[in-house]
Amino acid sequence: MSIVTGKDTAKTRRKLSVGGKSYSYFSIPAAQDAGLGDFSKLPASLKVVLENLLRFEDAGFTVSVDDIKAFGEWAEKGGKNPREIAYRPARVLMQDFTGVPAVVDLAAMRDGIKALGGDAKKINPLVPVDLVIDHSVMIDEFGTPRAFQRNVELEYERNMERYQFLKWGQGAFDNFRVVPPGTGICHQVNLEYLAQTVWTDTDQNGETVAYPDTLVGTDSHTTMVNGAAVLGWGVGGIEAEAAMLGQPVSMLIPEVVGFKLTGKMVEGTTGTDLVLKVVQMLRKHGVVGKFVEFYGEGLDHLPLAQRATIANMAPEYGATCGFFPIDAETLRYLRQTGRSEERLALVEAYAKENGFWRGADYAPIYSSHLELDMATIVPAISGPKRPQDYLPLTEASGAFSKVVAGYRGIDISADAKDMADEGPIATKSIEVIKSVPVEGKDYKINDGSVVIAAITSCTNTSNPYVLIGAGLVARKARALGLTRKPWVKTSLAPGSQVVEEYLKAANLQEDLDALGFNLVGFGCTTCIGNSGPLGDPAISKAINDNDLVATAVLSGNRNFEGRISPDVRANYLASPPLVVAYAIAGDMNIDISKDAIGTSKDGKPVYLKDIWPTDKEVSDLVDAVVTRQAFLEKYADVFKGDANWQGVKVTEGETYDWPASSTYIQNPPYFKGMSKEPGTISNVRDARILAILGDMITTDHISPAGSFKPTTPAGKYLTERQVAPKDFNSYGSRRGNHEVMMRGTFANIRIKNEMLDGVEGGYTKGPNGEQTTIFDASMEYQEAGVPLVIFGGIEYGAGSSRDWAAKGTNLLGVKAVIAESFERIHRSNLIGMGVIPFEFTGGDNRKTLNLKGDEVVTIEGLEGDIKPLSLVPCTITYADGSTKTIQLKSRIDTEVEIVYLKNGGVLHYVLRNLAKA
Repeated sequence: MSIVTGKDTAKTRRKLSVGGKSYSYFSIPAAQDAGLGDFSKLPASLKVVLENLLRFEDAGFTVSVDDIKAFGEWAEKGGKNPREIAYRPARVLMQDFTGVPAVVDLAAMRDGIKALGGDAKKINPLVPVDLVIDHSVMIDEFGTPRAFQRNVELEYERNMERYQFLKWGQGAFDNFRVVPPGTGICHQVNLEYLAQTVWTDTDQNGETVAYPDTLVGTDSHTTMVNGAAVLGWGVGGIEAEAAMLGQPVSMLIPEVVGFKLTGKMVEGTTGTDLVLKVVQMLRKHGVVGKFVEFYGEGLDHLPLAQRATIANMAPEYGATCGFFPIDAETLRYLRQTGRSEERLALVEAYAKENGFWRGADYAPIYSSHLELDMATIVPAISGPKRPQDYLPLTEASGAFSKVVAGYRGIDISADAKDMADEGPIATKSIEVIKSVPVEGKDYKINDGSVVIAAITSCTNTSNPYVLIGAGLVARKARALGLTRKPWVKTSLAPGSQVVEEYLKAANLQEDLDALGFNLVGFGCTTCIGNSGPLGDPAISKAINDNDLVATAVLSGNRNFEGRISPDVRANYLASPPLVVAYAIAGDMNIDISKDAIGTSKDGKPVYLKDIWPTDKEVSDLVDAVVTRQAFLEKYADVFKGDANWQGVKVTEGETYDWPASSTYIQNPPYFKGMSKEPGTISNVRDARILAILGDMITTDHISPAGSFKPTTPAGKYLTERQVAPKDFNSYGSRRGNHEVMMRGTFANIRIKNEMLDGVEGGYTKGPNGEQTTIFDASMEYQEAGVPLVIFGGIEYGAGSSRDWAAKGTNLLGVKAVIAESFERIHRSNLIGMGVIPFEFTGGDNRKTLNLKGDEVVTIEGLEGDIKPLSLVPCTITYADGSTKTIQLKSRIDTEVEIVYLKNGGVLHYVLRNLAKA
């Protein structure tokens, strides 16, 4: 599929010859020479966005010359110019949880275009889409040679309906590839194989165009690939669907925080220790909605695997991305991981020609700055609840006593006079920490017992330095006769099969197996809560019966309370070598920086320093076993899959044969009865209020997430279809079934509808004025042909971008959301699903209007030639018959959004255009 470049009003298209091949490209220096602005001091990350606008400039329909000039003004204003722009990434990355509903929508569009008399085969992604099935494996079995195979078997049993659907999509759609289960984590597969740093494609003129590799992904840790100078970040499903259908992603020109790295890492520290410090610093600085770009001479000593670790955790430090410019290390990594020499030559030549190369004189303008000397980094962990809760290893055990005391409501602060030498803390710890026997076992567990030790997650398993380090810790511990404590559930879930290859080549897998770190799967496991049950039900019972504060140590990126396991309250992020060490120690109360973590086979105490490898031991093994050949071999048939995937039977066809009995995959009704021509934007007449919500209502409040009970509308739907509660799974696993998801929209147990006094959960007043569920009220109103509106407060739709927050709103019959302000992406998503966002003006809000929920709302001024950001009248009729007319600001912000709404949403717009074509 060719890309369609824009009008190139400024005539910036140039030619580049590399290795005897000619490439067209859009030149930033040429744009500067054309008088569009001084771009010489822009950060490389922002130049990527600028190039995108040069390539797609279309005389203002989506990208104008003024948008391009805004980047020069950004530099003039010291790194600030928050203009809204339209950005088109080169490709889209998905994982299976978030990717399934997007593929459902594509399949539904094929049915929709056939109904319009068009060719179903016209519905395909217009940019390359890769979906990696990595989020569905759970650690049911561990610590045995058969753990991997058993977990794979259970994964297929649980997810066969979804896998059959995705395999159909793999065969049915062009420009769409599926990486089967058991291959790796999407971000690591992206980094090691999919990413090219400089992308190429043919355009409508038949010319090969070179441009920066960019993407959006339906997972927040898409940012990992920024370590390889590939600009990417996570988005919600609607933005991803729009992007893969060639539509722009709306964004603001961001501020760029420059993070200067100096010095070198010192002996005994790891890339994980570095990233945990970076997370703490950037969280404190405040980088939400901003790019972070790393620069400085320290990068000369930072391997790309370490850079990717830092880039991965951009969501944890709150940034849109954490970007590393192209340099010699980028080329070294691309070569090592199997990219062609032709690609390497292009990356280097293009980066130097178009101003993306990090040379010795690289010194751009930044919006703000931070600096870190890597020589100051010390071993550390983060926890117990947030990635930014940074703890030097020397402080970890003492801090844990305070954590337990906090849970128990015990004051262990003591008087100042008693605080010398930490004596009072130690004394109080004895009183605070509870110890209990485990039924049927010859050991006790206590507050702080490490019950999960997991080498997991894309964050660290992409980094051979920390994984080889973990293997060497296991080897040294094994030689001394140490093993994990019996209450610790251990697991190794690498992000790619290359990890398995080099651990075996180094003979380290046998050592890891000896300590219980057998391979359990290739996928996203403990980090997203797929940790499975603890090692023994008796351990879980002892924890819950005695209200113990059990702990998990994982090499992941997220440790929010309740995320890792329902049995674990305190979760700590750590490097893989420290995960192995904590499995041996088995207790967070042990100060592993100085106390013995075990006893050797000859009865001597063993300390962390006795089993910690030197940097030279690690680097020598990495150089020996992490080879280009290993990457070439493991990725040679990455889309083929194993025998399990090859055995998944699907019916071939250009449209999907929707199984009527499926409770996971259903044909959504978005395109039912759709006309060939777009309509108009209609006034909202005589609408009723579905909910009145407060400030900072997030997409987590709106969108279905987590588990649900049989008494909920979603639970009743499944029960009626003979699905037992134990098989409900989660909302996330059923994202491909709109019937489940619409029933879970606004059903969060903590949401508060101000129409009801003192009631939490997804409730409202129905047409008869009585309390009912939001879903049931919606169905009654829709059956009666009554439109619905929602009122909200400040920052409506804050938080993560979730497609079902907008999709569910649409399916519940909501025509307008009226709030004091909107989170930017959710506002865009509402438009994408045909729901109009409005903002109050003149000091009005839900409280000043004294709304109760029994009012009737009419919004006019929408029909005819409406302009972006128009003011329109809204008449509110109260229960006593009185009326009040206020002015609302339409948050239809751009001309293209007007077009989307006239079509009923972005998918309808694309569908009609393809049907006409």
